[in-house]
Amino acid sequence: MKIYKPEWQCTFSVYEGVEEASSWKERIAWRLRQLADKLDGSGRTIKIDCSVTPHVSRQDIDTCLGKGFEVTQGLLTQLAQQAACEDVMRDAKAELYKEDYSS
Repeated sequence: MKIYKPEWQCTFSVYEGVEEASSWKERIAWRLRQLADKLDGSGRTIKIDCSVTPHVSRQDIDTCLGKGFEVTQGLLTQLAQQAACEDVMRDAKAELYKEDYSS
């Protein structure tokens, strides 16, 4: 009886800037990305490298990335809500946040 063993590999890397060992082409690409960020005045440019074996379609990868960013938005929204609540508490009950340096 033959035993089948599925094998797969996935590497996922996110870059926010040029790496030291980058080629001159990559350095120029990052300069252009920085320029675009300055022209836009907002946002954040990242580069995503994704390699999946066996092959997964670009559409499936894009769908996964979209869902990942939806999760990220939810997490950031929760953090913003917590920070807003803490700001209100610091204003309403400042005495709870004062540190006692006399000890």
